[in-house]
Amino acid sequence: MILDAKAPEGPLEKKWNNHRFNVKLINPANKRKFDIIVVGTGLAGASASASLAELGYNVKCFCFHDSPRRAHSVAAQGGINAAKNYQNDGDSIYRLFYDTIKGGDFRSRESNVYRLAEVSVNIIDQAVAQGVPFAREYGGLLDNRSFGGAQVSRTFYAKGQTGQQLLYGAFRALNRQIGLGKVKMYPRYEMLDLVVADGKAQGIITRNLINGEIESFAGHAVVLATGGYGNAYYLSTNAKGSNATAIWRAHKRGALFANPCFTQIHPTCIPASGDYQSKLTLMSESLRNDGRVWVPKSVDDKRSPDQIPETDRDYFLERKYPSFGNLVPRDIAARNIKEACDEGRGVGSTKQSVYLDFSEAIKRLGANTIEAKYGNLFEMYEKITGENPYKVPMRIYPAVHYTMGGLWVDYNLQSNIPGLFVTGEANFSDHGANRLGASALMQGLADGYFVIPVTMGNYLATLGFEKENESHPAFKETLEDVKSNINTLMGINGKVSPDHLHRELGKIMWNYVGMARDAQGLSKAITEIQALRSEFNSNLRVVGDRTELNDQLEKAGRLQDFLELGELMARDALERNESCGGHFRTEYQTPEGEALRNDDEFMYVSAWQYKGQGQQEELVKEDLKFEFVHPSQRSYK
Repeated sequence: MILDAKAPEGPLEKKWNNHRFNVKLINPANKRKFDIIVVGTGLAGASASASLAELGYNVKCFCFHDSPRRAHSVAAQGGINAAKNYQNDGDSIYRLFYDTIKGGDFRSRESNVYRLAEVSVNIIDQAVAQGVPFAREYGGLLDNRSFGGAQVSRTFYAKGQTGQQLLYGAFRALNRQIGLGKVKMYPRYEMLDLVVADGKAQGIITRNLINGEIESFAGHAVVLATGGYGNAYYLSTNAKGSNATAIWRAHKRGALFANPCFTQIHPTCIPASGDYQSKLTLMSESLRNDGRVWVPKSVDDKRSPDQIPETDRDYFLERKYPSFGNLVPRDIAARNIKEACDEGRGVGSTKQSVYLDFSEAIKRLGANTIEAKYGNLFEMYEKITGENPYKVPMRIYPAVHYTMGGLWVDYNLQSNIPGLFVTGEANFSDHGANRLGASALMQGLADGYFVIPVTMGNYLATLGFEKENESHPAFKETLEDVKSNINTLMGINGKVSPDHLHRELGKIMWNYVGMARDAQGLSKAITEIQALRSEFNSNLRVVGDRTELNDQLEKAGRLQDFLELGELMARDALERNESCGGHFRTEYQTPEGEALRNDDEFMYVSAWQYKGQGQQEELVKEDLKFEFVHPSQRSYK
C-alpha cells in the first residue's frame, strides 16, 4: 500500500487556499440530501457538527455523556495558540508553523502544520464572536501569555479554564443547530463499531448506555472526533471515561493506526498519592510562566522548602536551557524532572515530585496579580493536596496527558477508508512526536470549524444522494459482531474486575512504555500484555446485565481495546530505533541526554494495518518530506 497524503502542490503559503478553490462544491439545496454522522462532542466534534449543520447537511451527533458539554475538552486549562502577533514580539504564521514542526521533532507533515498555523488566526475571531471570555489587557485588547517551546506570547486564555470556555462556545453553536433541527443529538450512546459497506464508511453500531439496546445508524460519511488513548496507562490526566474504542474498532475495520508510540507525558501534574488512585490532575503549563521549577542540590535534603536557601537550590531547567528556561517543551521538561527524581533529589513523601515555586513571582507582581492569572488552578491544587501554593511551592511530577498518534488521515482529514474522517486528537496529523502546549485546542477547532466543512464536501460531491440503509448486509453482520462480543465478555464469568486488569495494564505501560524506553523493556511489555490479555479472556468478571445501565460492561469493552492497542504502542516503540519528542529510547540519546533522531532511517509516519485476530500488524509507511524547513537537532539551550 502506498500512502498518499494528498497534500497540494505549490508554495507553502498558498497550498490551503489553492486546495479550497479546487475542491468540488455542493450547492445548498443538495447539501440537505446528505446525512453525516459525527461521533464525539469535544471541541473537534462539536465544532464540526455545528459547522456542517450550518452549511445545510443533516448531522447525527453521538456522545456517551448525558450532555455534549461534558466532553473532556472542558478540562483543558492553559490556552490556545494563534499567530495574531498582538504583542508585536516577532510572531507570524510561519513562526508558529516552525515552532510546531520543531516541537514535534520533525515527525509531522509540513502541509498540515502550516494550514493549522494559518487558520489559527481565524479561530480566535470565531471564538470571540461566540462570546468566549478570553482574558483582556487593561485597555480591553485580548491578552497573551507564553507556553513551552516558543519565545513569543501567542497563547490566548481564559484564566485556567480555556477549554471549558471554548467548548461552551462550540456547544452553543451546536445547540443552535439542534434547535433548528439540523443536528439530531444522541447522548448516552457509545459507538462500538464502524460499518464499512461497498468499501466506504457508511455507518456505525452503537449501544444505548441506559437500556443496553444495540442500534445501527447509516450516513453518507462518518466523522470520528473521540479524543486520544492516554487511558491505556490507566493513570492519566484524561477523564475516566475517555477511551479508544471508536478509533480502535475503526482500525480493526481497516483504518490505519499511525504513530501509536508517540505519547506525551505532561511535566506539570499533581503527583500520585496512593496505589488506588483512579486518575491524575493536570496543572496547566501556563504556570511555568511564573512558577520556577527546582529541587535541592543535595540528595535526600529533608528540609522544608522555605528552609532551603537559594544557594542550595537547583533551578535545573533554567540552568540547562537558559534560552527557554522553565518554558522548554513538555517532553524535555518531563524527562528532566524524572531525571532529578531518579537522582534522589525528588521532594515530598514519595520523593517523586519537584517544586514549582511562585514565591519570587508573588514578591515581584503581588499575590493579587497571580490570583488573577491562575486563581482557579491554585484553588484546585489546594483542594486536592491540602497545601496552599501561595505560601508553599506546588509539587509536580509528569503524567500521561496527550497522544500524538491516532488514525492516519490525509490532507483532507480522511482516513484510508473512503468516507471515514477523523479530527482532533483522534487523528495523528499535526503534532509529530510531541505536542506543543496550547496546540490541542487549536487543532480541534481548526479541524472542526475550518477544515472538515471544506473537505467533507469534496468527498460527498463524488457520491450520489442515495445511501445504504440499515438493512444492508454489512450493517446486519457488524451488528451481530457487536452483540457476539458483548455476549463473550458477559460470559467469561471469571473472578477479576475490569478495573483490576486495567490497573495492571497501566503499570506495564508506565514502567516499560513510559517516559524512557528500551528494547528489553518494550519486549517485556509485549510479553506481559499478551499474558494479561489471556487473563482477561479467561478470568474477567462483568457483573450486571447487558440490557441495562452497566458501567462494568462499558469498562470491559474499552479495556479489551486498550489491551490490543497497548501491545501495538509497544511494538511501534520497539520498531522505531531512535528518540524523538515523547518517544525516548535510552539507547539513542546525545551525550547531553537529549533525544537523538535517526532521520536517515525513520523520517516517516508509522501506519499500522490490522491483519486479523492474533496476527501481527503490518507496518505501512508515509515518507515525510521537508521542503520548507530543514530538520535539525532540537536545541532549547
